[in-house]
Amino acid sequence: MEHAQPNCSSRSFNNGIWRARRAAVFHGRIVVHKDAQKTDAKQTNRNLLLSDSARIDTKPQLEIYADDVKCTHGATIGQIDEEPLFYLRSRGFDLATARNMLLHAFASECLDRVNEPVVRELPRA
Repeated sequence: MEHAQPNCSSRSFNNGIWRARRAAVFHGRIVVHKDAQKTDAKQTNRNLLLSDSARIDTKPQLEIYADDVKCTHGATIGQIDEEPLFYLRSRGFDLATARNMLLHAFASECLDRVNEPVVRELPRA
């Protein structure tokens, strides 16, 4: 993402779900040029690993050459939290259904931001 004019704004939300023996790389970059004062940019990369053998290498990056900006970036990597899984199981959901509910909630953080109807209507597994 490149910002070359004043008063630009951008939001980049990237969620990944990675299964067994899969490796992925996220390299996100925001460049704010010298003339792009008052830029407001945010980059987020969240990753959910579904096994101990899944791997993600993530590198969010900011290059800021202006001095009046509000820019953030961050990355998280983790596995399904056992506490909400336990809560759903204690409410009668089997393990597979509980896991799928949590995966859907995680993916929805990004999918719900999509404004294109064609993309929003794609079937979700």
